[in-house]
Amino acid sequence: MNGMDLALLGRTLMKLGEASIPTGGIGAHGTSTQSVIIVAADVKAHPGTSVKDIAARTGFPQSKVSACVARLREAGAVESRTDPSDRRRTLITPSRTTSPRVAEVRSADVDGVLALVLEDPSRLDEVKAALSVVAEHLGPSVLARIGG
Repeated sequence: MNGMDLALLGRTLMKLGEASIPTGGIGAHGTSTQSVIIVAADVKAHPGTSVKDIAARTGFPQSKVSACVARLREAGAVESRTDPSDRRRTLITPSRTTSPRVAEVRSADVDGVLALVLEDPSRLDEVKAALSVVAEHLGPSVLARIGG
């Protein structure tokens, strides 16, 4: 495996993850699920961060980050408050409570999506076990080690 193979695998995994997230009843949004996931992961890794800081780390424009934060706030995944040291900044943190929408997303089953794309669906358990090992060693927290 080389860097390109890893990047393509990451893109594939992101798309599979997006496909497994339930979307019923959330309505139309101007932000992609992928963008929202990336912003949510950044807020989790950097609680108490600003839109400007998230934009710098993700490479997204501030307007896109703001739209993602609004969607996450609507879902009950994040909370925001005014920065006491600079009242012009808003700080975003993961929500202290789990909303029904966040619980629904966290409990979403990946079996259907994986079975759909596997050439040999009988290997579903093997693939899920391999993905669990990868997630254990390469979860979102490792991004801080490479500046992400």
